[in-house]
Amino acid sequence: MKNQKTFINYDIQSDVLFFSIREGIEEEFIEIAPGFNVEIDERGEVIGIEILNASQMLKPVARSLVSRLEVTN
Repeated sequence: MKNQKTFINYDIQSDVLFFSIREGIEEEFIEIAPGFNVEIDERGEVIGIEILNASQMLKPVARSLVSRLEVTN
């Protein structure tokens, strides 16, 4: 497996949290639960996970997540 960079992006305007798993162009997405999408490339491999309405979806666990964040440079 290549050493690929994973990143997390939050778009405050659209309230979408995106986890990039690997580089690629989205061919389709699969809604695995309301507001949770898995993005798939042309080979059928997962390239990202998208959470719509993230501030509301993650509200029950937000404090716990923030307390466990590790900031690295």
